[in-house]
Amino acid sequence: MEKLTKAEEDIMRIIWDLEPCTVADIRNYIEQEQGLEKPPHSTISTLVANIREKGYLKHKAYGRTYVYAAQVNKDDYSRGRLKKLVNHFFSGSMDALVSFMVKEEELSVDELTDLLKRLEKAEKKK
Repeated sequence: MEKLTKAEEDIMRIIWDLEPCTVADIRNYIEQEQGLEKPPHSTISTLVANIREKGYLKHKAYGRTYVYAAQVNKDDYSRGRLKKLVNHFFSGSMDALVSFMVKEEELSVDELTDLLKRLEKAEKKK
């Protein structure tokens, strides 16, 4: 699947929160939930059309209104983006990513310890 732009990703996050939704729902969310000025209908409509063309959305028509829902769930999308990031910047090594995050103080030792405990629990459940 083709990569989403930053603006398309922002809209996709809203769709995951609201789905199913219309362009009007997205515009209202931006205004009411994000506290931003309501964007033009044509702008959001164009972004949604681009996202749909890239295969991330499905839609149903109700007269002239389209109701959109995700074709790709948020976890699958996040997993794919993370894998690409790790492959591109850390030669495919999650160890290198975690080491970098600890070194840059983006991940504390306590958070790392908690993460290890959760991983161990998940491994035991398998």
